Amino acid sequence: MSKIVNEVIEANKNYAADFGEKKDLSLPPSRAFAILTCMDARLDPAKYAGLSEGDAHVIRNAGGRASDDAIRSLIISHKLLGTNEWFVIHHTDCGMELFSTEIMGELLQASLQTASIDKNGWKNVSNDGGSADGKYINWLTFTDNSLSVVEDVKRIRGHSLVPSYIPIYGYIYDCKTGLLVEVPQATEVGRISS
Repeated sequence: MSKIVNEVIEANKNYAADFGEKKDLSLPPSRAFAILTCMDARLDPAKYAGLSEGDAHVIRNAGGRASDDAIRSLIISHKLLGTNEWFVIHHTDCGMELFSTEIMGELLQASLQTASIDKNGWKNVSNDGGSADGKYINWLTFTDNSLSVVEDVKRIRGHSLVPSYIPIYGYIYDCKTGLLVEVPQATEVGRISS
């Protein structure tokens, strides 16, 4: 086994040793809300949103984007598990701003190995053959963080399976301060419709 696997298994044993009453947590989130946010390792939604286990649903993907799968999860979160408020939270210094769908497709076509970035942009470390399939995926990159939050809230609000009575809030997490900064236009778009 790798060092990482061993560390994770050991950490899990320590966690499970004090599991206690967590075994009694209910399936629906107790605070009845959901967060869609980025997978960036610098973000800890439990800490920045004051969550304990069982409080809320946290849906994460690259960029915290309102992809079909993220919207699927939000709809399940509401329809079957009772969440009635949703947050879209992107963050400063997001890696999704550092490349485009075209760049990702070209990198993947040349190699599946991890790429590197320098002052001249992204480069493959090796060109050992990749796949053109990456050119057919919309990687949901963006160049304007606030606008991407607005676009995601609009996409969720406009979905035919999203009830108009669920408020959707738009925020950007500041990686330098830890603060959530509202994107007023996104929150306006996500307002409850009457």
